[in-house]
Amino acid sequence: MSDTIISRCEAQGLRLTEQRRTIAQVLEDATDHPDVEELYARASKLDPNISIATVYRTVKLFEEAGILEKVDFGDGRARYEDAERDHHDHLIDLQTGKVIEFVDPEIEALQEKIAAKLGYRLKGHKLELYGVPIKK
Repeated sequence: MSDTIISRCEAQGLRLTEQRRTIAQVLEDATDHPDVEELYARASKLDPNISIATVYRTVKLFEEAGILEKVDFGDGRARYEDAERDHHDHLIDLQTGKVIEFVDPEIEALQEKIAAKLGYRLKGHKLELYGVPIKK
């Protein structure tokens, strides 16, 4: 991905206030899948004048524009990631809530094969695995 969340917002003509730019930068810098409360905590460290309502509105705007993708890992919290990131799947640790991103060519090929077998050309998918650590 060569462009940024901010540049995609600008390309779509979204009005970017300084607070929206701050939220966009926090999202750009995220290496995890933050929820609104976590985004607010990070953004308010950079700009104490940001309200949680502003974060909610900004996330909704970015999601509606296709810039952010909402993900739900079954814990009742809507989390967000950049919609333009390279494809990846998720493994969620049910004990800690940790989310591990992975790409597996064998799984990708198998999904294509299954779709073709059923008479479809795969256009996309989401895979979420839920597990607990194996005790050694």
